[in-house]
Amino acid sequence: MSSQLLSFTDRGIYCADGDFYIDPWRPVARALVTHGHSDHARWGHAQYLCTHQALPVIRHRLGDIRAEGIAYGETRQIGGVEVSFHPAGHVPGSAQIRIARRGEVWVVSGDYKVEADGLSEAFDPVRCHTFISECTFGLPLFRWQPQRLIAEQLAAWWQGNAAEGRTSILAAYGLGKAQRLMRLLPDAGPILTHGAVEETTRILRDQGYALPPTIRVSAGVDAKSHPGALVIAPPSALGTPWARRFGPAAEAFASGWMALRGIRRRRGLGTGFVISDHADWPGLNAAIRATGATRVFVTHGYTTPFRRWLEEQGYDAGIVQTEFGAEESDAAVEADPA
Repeated sequence: MSSQLLSFTDRGIYCADGDFYIDPWRPVARALVTHGHSDHARWGHAQYLCTHQALPVIRHRLGDIRAEGIAYGETRQIGGVEVSFHPAGHVPGSAQIRIARRGEVWVVSGDYKVEADGLSEAFDPVRCHTFISECTFGLPLFRWQPQRLIAEQLAAWWQGNAAEGRTSILAAYGLGKAQRLMRLLPDAGPILTHGAVEETTRILRDQGYALPPTIRVSAGVDAKSHPGALVIAPPSALGTPWARRFGPAAEAFASGWMALRGIRRRRGLGTGFVISDHADWPGLNAAIRATGATRVFVTHGYTTPFRRWLEEQGYDAGIVQTEFGAEESDAAVEADPA
């Protein structure tokens, strides 16, 4: 009897027949990486394989690494298995990873969202027997509004602040969310960026992703030099001396966690925009159905209630314990809607 195609270890999801790990969190000889966020693309592996689109940001973040890119949909034979990468819709370059052996197919989702955002390569369901799915927002209360409505809310907030003489400071994760927000916003004034956001934006722009002009915040760039500006910065910049250079300002955070009023209150934020690069409850269920899988492992989020829900729907469901989640962990540790 053949062994299970993938196994779950203290280093990450492992394929013995190919002798590789998927998004491992401890150093390994060969890592297949779904995308460039720091909780999935970690330093210390001997070899990396990711999509061509994800590779530039991963190199920027990890430095001198031995890494190779692969095209979406390209099949690669690694040991005794066939491997291919497919769009996950999470951030630019993000992928689901398909592993096949003698007719048996598993797919590891990485992080994903099903709504096309106009920037990331759109989610493409992959048929399989076993699906390993993230469930960051795996509770029924998480249901995202259409992106166009969030764009209208963002524009109204920015324009209202400008009319009152305040700078708008919008906190968003530096890879994916920040650039998605730039594309959503109208040409209503200058967009200033924190250095961490600007570096990633420059890399994506150089790759051909269509992004509007931005101005890096440096000496002499402030509210006086750019009145009515929107500033996009990492969440860690809120409330710091760096942010206070903009004088009278309104601060907001763009995240799926803003659906929880308690988090906004504890952060002291009057404004939160509910927009996520992860699938919501309907998105998770639709994505799983589209795979045709009969067995589903869940990870990274509300795993226990989501597993229970899947079992009630007739799936053979399990939980994979991982160390993913750093990109949103500052909010996730507070998230307790129960």
